Amino acid sequence: MSQPEVLRLDRISKRFGALLANDDLSLALRAGEVVALLGENGAGKTTLMNVLFGQYVADGGTITAFGQPLPPGNPRAALAAGIGMVHQHFTLADHLTVLENILLGTRSLWSLSLDLRAARVRVVALADQFGLAVDPDARVGSLSVGERQRVEILKALYRDARILILDEPTAVLTPQEADALFATLRKMVADGLSVIFISHKLHEVMAIADRCLVLRHGKMVGDVATGHTSPDALAAMMVGGEVQRPKVAVGVAGPALMRLEAVTTPDREGAPGLKAATLSLHAGQITGIAGVSGNGQAALSDILSGLAAPASGRLLLGEAPAPARWTPAGALSAGVGRIPEDRHKTGTIADFTLTENAVLETHARAPFSRRGWMDWRAAADHARAIITKYDVRCPGPEARIRLLSGGNMQKLILGRVLEAAPGVILANQPVRGLDIGAIAYVHGQLLAARDRGAAVLLISEDLDEVMQLSDVIHVMSEGRLSPPLPRGAATMAELGLWMAGEGFDHAA
Repeated sequence: MSQPEVLRLDRISKRFGALLANDDLSLALRAGEVVALLGENGAGKTTLMNVLFGQYVADGGTITAFGQPLPPGNPRAALAAGIGMVHQHFTLADHLTVLENILLGTRSLWSLSLDLRAARVRVVALADQFGLAVDPDARVGSLSVGERQRVEILKALYRDARILILDEPTAVLTPQEADALFATLRKMVADGLSVIFISHKLHEVMAIADRCLVLRHGKMVGDVATGHTSPDALAAMMVGGEVQRPKVAVGVAGPALMRLEAVTTPDREGAPGLKAATLSLHAGQITGIAGVSGNGQAALSDILSGLAAPASGRLLLGEAPAPARWTPAGALSAGVGRIPEDRHKTGTIADFTLTENAVLETHARAPFSRRGWMDWRAAADHARAIITKYDVRCPGPEARIRLLSGGNMQKLILGRVLEAAPGVILANQPVRGLDIGAIAYVHGQLLAARDRGAAVLLISEDLDEVMQLSDVIHVMSEGRLSPPLPRGAATMAELGLWMAGEGFDHAA
């Protein structure tokens, strides 16, 4: 490589109690280079990047950026050195607007030298350039998870980062927008931008990265040029063996267990509601919902899980109308299991233990409740069974769930829902943040639930996932649901057009 070295991490180690998250790790990055950082959940990727960005202080090792030592534990120094990071867990202020969040930390919001009009123009231009549509005046607290990720990307780009750390940056984009983002990144890389790219989508890694670094259990186990490897080889390196992907056969549709008939809901804080949406969830079938985040998926999930009621239209359970007072407790009693989009805000309670979180939705039932008293031994045994079966990497069932990585939180939620064997499963971004081995396992579990007769609704921004698993696909755009598209009836490009709203225009 003829380009100069812009970053070096040398023998970084970081321990959390008995857990050695980073074990003597070293890496180098050159100007104009894209390096993919790969590994299972809990492999140490996020910890290493947080050490680089100054949010953690390493127990050992040094960092050099552009030839100068980077002081430990100082995010402001990392920003000043030209390092931008899009965190896996967002660092946004809910009560501030998108524009205010992007400007936060650049200087005082009340500085006389701060030109808000010029800043807004620049943010809008960056959003258009990268295909990251977001309202600069929207309150962040009103945004979906996907929209918040867009704000994080814009924050880094606004600060003129010379080293950009991207964690799953395309999770909220259509295929066309992802292609546009990659094209823009390539232009910026040609001008000297360096990128550390964290993704579980190995086809993206192969398309954008020059080199792949693979972590396993906190150690570096691979450093290979992308042109000299393959997705299967990378996957095997990540998990320490061949990944067994589930075989997907077409499901045999049974009766409709849940239906929407021309349901409309109001828009909320800039987020679209449903627009006369009609949908049938059949036993023995996976129904996929594709679409860019923020196009009505939250409204759909809220209606089905009892968090909202239709303004017009009907919700039916089988052939009977849902109760007039449709609540989350009623949905659980009706056999609806929910894997929520936001594992932090609505999926778990951060200061509860894994045991408490494992029985959040079933604590009032046997065997966890006996004559009104909790049986904590049964609850702990249940949590241990989920930890073992779903490979939740944690200190134990009594650990606070906030201490887990995002992927391991997700595994506990999945286990909590799937082990209850609900008749209807609302799986909203079920594998977001999971590694390739965990994704294969979760997909296998969803297929097994379908084959035992459950109706599965899969809401995902990953078109590969939707196309691989779904028996029937609907596309959401601005609160509208496309007609049902049987497996194989539409290409990825055609689904992308529906996601952009063009399919609805032609259908009209």
